[in-house]
This record gives sequence, C-alpha cells and structure tokens, in this order.
Amino acid sequence: MDIEDLRTFVEVADAGGVSPAARRLGISKSIASRTLARLEAELGVQLLARTTRGAALTEAGALFREHAAKACAEIDQAREALQPEGELRGRLRIALPLTFGPTHFASVLAELAVRHPQLQVHTYYSDRFVDLVNEGFDCAIRAGYLADSSLVARCVGPLHGKLVASPAYIAANGAPETPEELAQHEALMQGTEPWQFVDGDKVVTVRPQGRFKADNGTALAVAAIAGLGVAWLPDAIVEEHVANGTLQVVMPRYPPPSAGIYVIRPPGRHPSRKVRVLTELLIECFDQAPHLDRIRTRA
Repeated sequence: MDIEDLRTFVEVADAGGVSPAARRLGISKSIASRTLARLEAELGVQLLARTTRGAALTEAGALFREHAAKACAEIDQAREALQPEGELRGRLRIALPLTFGPTHFASVLAELAVRHPQLQVHTYYSDRFVDLVNEGFDCAIRAGYLADSSLVARCVGPLHGKLVASPAYIAANGAPETPEELAQHEALMQGTEPWQFVDGDKVVTVRPQGRFKADNGTALAVAAIAGLGVAWLPDAIVEEHVANGTLQVVMPRYPPPSAGIYVIRPPGRHPSRKVRVLTELLIECFDQAPHLDRIRTRA
C-alpha cells in the first residue's frame, strides 16, 4: 500500500473534502479523487461518503484513518531516525491560536521554512482547541494556562497579562479593587474559566460572571473598549490600548500570575525531530525577545 495514498486519504478526511485536501497537498482534485478510488478498491470498502458539502468518513473510513495517520507518522519518524542530522523533510502540521498566531508566530514559522527548504509547513489558525491526535496535527502552540490532559507540553516562553476596563465602564460602575469585588462586575471571558490573581505569596482564584463571551482575545478587547465589562487579557493585546487611554488597568495590586506559551504534542516517549526543531526555534526567539509582544520582530 502506497504511503502517499495514505497521506492523501488522511488529508481528505481531515479537510472534509477532496477539493480542500487537494489544495493543501498541492495536487489536482482529479489526482486526489483517483487516489481515493484506488485505495477503496484495494481495501474493498467505502472510506468516504460523498455529499454536496464535501465528504464524510464512513465507519470503516474513521477506523482506517486512525491507523493510516499512525502509519504515516511512523514512516516519518523512521526517516528521521535514519537521517537525524540531515535536512528536515516531510510535513509539519501545526495548530496555532488565531489571536496571536498570525501576528506573533507567523514570522517564526516562516523562519523555520527558510532554514529547512525541504520541509512542508502547514499551519492552521483557530482559537478552538483542536484534537491533535484525531485531527492529525504534529503539535500545537497554545498560550495561557493549561488544563490537565494526556498531551505533552513544553513551555517555550512567558505570557503576562492585565485586568482592564474602559474609562466609560469605570465611570459608570467603578473599578474593582480586590478579587472579591469582581463578583459585582461584568466579566468578559472566553467561557467559564476561573481567573487567578497574586495576593502576596498566595494565588487567589475567583469565578467571575458576565453576559458577553468570545473565543478570541481581540474580540474581548473590543468588547472591553466598548464598555461592556472587565477583561483579563495578555499584554500583547492590551498594551497599545492602555497606552492610548482606551483601556485602563484595574486591580494593579493583584496582578494575574504569569502564564506561558507552550508547544503541545500528542503523547509519546520522544517528539519527532520536526517538533523538536520548532520548539528549539521558539525558545531561541523568546531568549532574544522574552515577551510575546516582541517576538513578532524576530524575523
């Protein structure tokens, strides 16, 4: 069974259709369709159910996709093991946050591609937490506080943030001065996440409430500027607004604890060389520009 046929099938399964998969792979739609037909004929089962909106995995296709993705990953690892010091080859699929990805990490990934011209770098920007294993990603870059999971994380740099509100909101509602007072204010959040603040030598956790939620930090900043509430946001998003006065820092005596920038990969004893090289490059960039808002000047 041809490994490139497997790669094409996995890409179609992950992209949700032949056309978007063909664009990702840089091949024609007809070639991708013939590859799938050949694979289905060889296996004797239907892997994809074609619809007007694209393609959906059949039950057999979902089962085979899991094994095909693992086979492709193992072949890539075997090639790396044979040439550990050689040029990076193959494909690196990375999930990045939409809030920071294009402005703060795109230059690092471009640098990776420049240094390794044989490497295919495929990036996907979304503030949704993707399923690395089932969606076939080699790794993800995530910012903030990490929840417990079976994934393997490596911190590559710090992430600092502030609690902010607009002058109009503060004039109408006052500014919270302690974590306990947040219960009296509208909080702008991504979901139901707790907020943490440093109080001397301890960390205080509160669960604020609010009617406006968004899964994107930039959208929350816009809501804060509009006077809808108080937001906890990274410095990279709020510093410009604080400097021009459209947002003000509140509760400065209780700063949020520093979070981090992490490279997340599926569980396994050793990361692939491609993920290791990306991780080392990010650490290199943070060493030269230790704050997230300065990493964009790296390349």
